[in-house]
Amino acid sequence: MKNLLELCLSPDLGGLELYMMRAAKALSEEMDVISVISPKGKLESYYKETPHRYEMVEKGSNLLMFGAAKKLAKIIDDHSIDVVHLHWTKDIPIAVLAKKLSKQKPKLVQTRNMNMTRFKDDFYHRFLYQNIDMMLPVTQRVAEQIKKFVPDAIRPRVELLYMGTDIIDGMSEKERGTFRVEQKMEQTFAVGMVGRIEEHKGQHLLIEAIVALENVSAFFVGHEMVEGYTETLKEQAKHLGVEERVHFLGFMKNPMHFMQACDAMVLATPCETFGLVVIEAMSVGTPMIATKACGPLEIIEDGVSGMLFEDQDINALRQKIELLSSNSELHRALSAEAVTVVHQRFNTQVQFEKLRELIGSMF
Repeated sequence: MKNLLELCLSPDLGGLELYMMRAAKALSEEMDVISVISPKGKLESYYKETPHRYEMVEKGSNLLMFGAAKKLAKIIDDHSIDVVHLHWTKDIPIAVLAKKLSKQKPKLVQTRNMNMTRFKDDFYHRFLYQNIDMMLPVTQRVAEQIKKFVPDAIRPRVELLYMGTDIIDGMSEKERGTFRVEQKMEQTFAVGMVGRIEEHKGQHLLIEAIVALENVSAFFVGHEMVEGYTETLKEQAKHLGVEERVHFLGFMKNPMHFMQACDAMVLATPCETFGLVVIEAMSVGTPMIATKACGPLEIIEDGVSGMLFEDQDINALRQKIELLSSNSELHRALSAEAVTVVHQRFNTQVQFEKLRELIGSMF
């Protein structure tokens, strides 16, 4: 049995961080797994009161990184770690330094969740990438970026590995109806968004898109990144005359029921590298309307398994919502195809089995 360390020192809580936690739990079925997370992050609540082991390392500034890397190296040696699987790009330097400081000298595997936009051919990046053993880009687009920007001589092994989502038992119609009543979603076409409440995520676009759609309401789930931004969005809704149809439900630890209760979901980020929320919504049969860029292009076939709209094009987003709300046959067709696509291509069990095989192939 190989010993695996899952590393994510990100202070945020989004698709990247939750994927790390799910990977740790899934791989623990066949490997001895310990996770290392940040004491300033939000992941600890997902580990508490579970049998999954974890330790915390505070990364600090770049000047203090040596101390954090030394602590991580000690964890690596204490647990005889064979593989460090990292997820946050900013953790690459600490992971490489910890590998160098450790006696164990584990393999380094990075799931690449971020786009790569510039060449990595300077001395610093050459040092980093020549110490990574394998990179797992989450889309074909990212795989192509790695091959373009990382020189052949230092490029790690590159293997495409899509993210996956759990296939859960959906709510009954009665449960869904109750949930909709509790969240004031009844008697309206409920369009949802899940993600951090910040300008980059595009909540303001959805608010503006529903202005001319009297039977449509917008529901937002997520935590506020910049204090006061939720109030800014509420003021926008008030100014546009839709404040009664815009609802902020706060953070939900498990938003899958919310997604299923919605009539449609929207992803409005300009360039989401993958879009875990896309496949999560699709898995419960909720049609997804996503930006026509980056990750969603490899998930959604426009008009078949979901809908795509040009970034920042509020009129196009409005038209997609209106079409879905007025065409029940199209809604049912997109819902059915979305479920099929996720079961066949983005099932978490299938993807994690591929991850196990890829890690095993390194030895």
